[in-house]
Amino acid sequence: MSHALGYTVNCSLLFTELPINERPKAARDAGFHAVEFWWPFESATPAQDEIDAFVSAIDDAGVRLSGLNFFAGALPGPDRGVLSQPSRSDEFTANIEVVARIAERTGTTGFNALYGLRQEGVDPAEQDRLALENTVAAAHGVAKVGGTVLVEPISGSEDYPLKTAADALAFIAEVKEAGAANVALLADFFHLAVNGDDVAAVVRDHAAEFGHIQIADAPGRGEPGTGSLPLDELLTDAEARGYRGLVGLEYKPTVPSPESFGWLKR
Repeated sequence: MSHALGYTVNCSLLFTELPINERPKAARDAGFHAVEFWWPFESATPAQDEIDAFVSAIDDAGVRLSGLNFFAGALPGPDRGVLSQPSRSDEFTANIEVVARIAERTGTTGFNALYGLRQEGVDPAEQDRLALENTVAAAHGVAKVGGTVLVEPISGSEDYPLKTAADALAFIAEVKEAGAANVALLADFFHLAVNGDDVAAVVRDHAAEFGHIQIADAPGRGEPGTGSLPLDELLTDAEARGYRGLVGLEYKPTVPSPESFGWLKR
């Protein structure tokens, strides 16, 4: 790899052969100093002992928790976020305070807020209004810990409204207009590529504004080198154009997780 960007391991897709709280140490043993997670609990408001065990697992492993999703319902699966769902909006708003408390203890500053799927029988305009309201609330909620809310285009579901970088950037502009400045694009090169975006153009035009980058190869979502995405080129260009954050390894390993990092040595 010809760029100098550092990596963070998404432990919701990697090391899944281990219980969640053993994964940070596995990432450290594989040579990484940072990890990120989807929401690692069943509930939007888990018991304090569950939170303590998770935070201890991060601390004991000697890694940094660089990113965390807000509660997003069943992921992967039927929900892909709840912030635009009227029936689950209360769960999302209750989750904001929990996320902020975890952030205070871990120093985490990047928080992915998944929009949620379109729902039958619910007016899309009402879902969009609610999404805006809840994203603004989330941004205000993590501002006190220096946090940024990340907005991510997602592939694999026709009913997910944000599919391209342009979709997400338009929503981010609305959030900023509504009074929350700490919101940014999560550029997942796999999702963008699968949805037909010109990833190189997105990097060229917006790299300096990215809140976070995640990678997997496409098609297939395996580790770099298992598909045809020019990931090294894209990351080198992102760095050249001003991106200074970490790169999330959010792939489904095609070999056991510890062996899936061979591409890094090449």
